[in-house]
Amino acid sequence: MYELAGKLDPDSIYSISKFAYTELAMAGVTAVGEFHYVHHQPDGTPYDDRTILAEAVIRAARDVGIRIALLRVVYNRAGDGRAPEGVQRRFCDDSLDDALADVDLLSARFVDDQFVSVGIAPHSVRAVPRPWLAKAASFAREREMPFHMHVAEQRRELEECIAEHGAPPVRMLAEDGVLDHRFVAVHATHLEADEVAALGAAKAFVCICRTTERDLGDGLCDAAALVGAGARLCTGVDSHAISDPFEEARSIELDDRSRSEARHVVANADVLFDAASTTGYDAIGHGGRHTADRVVLDATDPALVGADDALLTDHVIFAATPRSVVEVCVGDDTIVEGGVHRDYDSIRVTYERVLGQLTR
Repeated sequence: MYELAGKLDPDSIYSISKFAYTELAMAGVTAVGEFHYVHHQPDGTPYDDRTILAEAVIRAARDVGIRIALLRVVYNRAGDGRAPEGVQRRFCDDSLDDALADVDLLSARFVDDQFVSVGIAPHSVRAVPRPWLAKAASFAREREMPFHMHVAEQRRELEECIAEHGAPPVRMLAEDGVLDHRFVAVHATHLEADEVAALGAAKAFVCICRTTERDLGDGLCDAAALVGAGARLCTGVDSHAISDPFEEARSIELDDRSRSEARHVVANADVLFDAASTTGYDAIGHGGRHTADRVVLDATDPALVGADDALLTDHVIFAATPRSVVEVCVGDDTIVEGGVHRDYDSIRVTYERVLGQLTR
């Protein structure tokens, strides 16, 4: 991943993003929160237009036809006392003010575009100095914008956070007043009971990315405890392992069944459906706009044949796959028909050419 990230330029990041968003659209995704952290040139020098890469990603989503929240990542270091390493220089800002100025610039440029929202995303407690976090949270709060952050994803992260700050990540964030109803904890895999309670009390979001967490062997969050505490679940991808929003939703429940050796552990199909749709829109600053979008599934698909109204949501969450998607409409625009994006062939050809150039 780092090797590829080191080679990206505005044109190639546009083409790769466009293909990724096309794949998501064909799987039934109408809105994406892009955790965007490739900002600068390979040596870390900002482009003359500091937001050129972010705007290339936004343009890719708009050209595909889906909604996007550009979550501008803040990144400063490799860890406690460690300077950025290698391609990480592309991610990093010397000052928080530079990063916040980029967020303000992007917000101003897209303020009138109902398909684009802008948020801020400190990468993690590893990559961002502690004093920056409360300031960034206040910045987001004042502007009523989404605030996303990787938290408690891996055991090593917890160990390093405790060593540096004397507390695990979410407890530290709670102490510093960072948590609120706009905060989105991405992963939240390894939490103490007080941290679960803190996220619930703040009515924060928890973005669970099960296929990635499973793929990387990072662990399994206690989704049932989070729901019980009042946290709001939403779903994410966070890698190229698989693009299947149905699997992301059902895995929250099914993976927890394996751990607990019980059935119906976390949530019913209605809650999981909301996590993958309405709550997801809320988490990326597109709240309410889901009513303008539509995903049509094929009732003759083998996964859905025989579904009755009483169990329809259960069939969709626990059985459907991207194969079931036949039409996707975002606003007044139909972008997928017959299961295929309207520009798929040309987007695929460009992607294959660009990827070939980058991987030689």
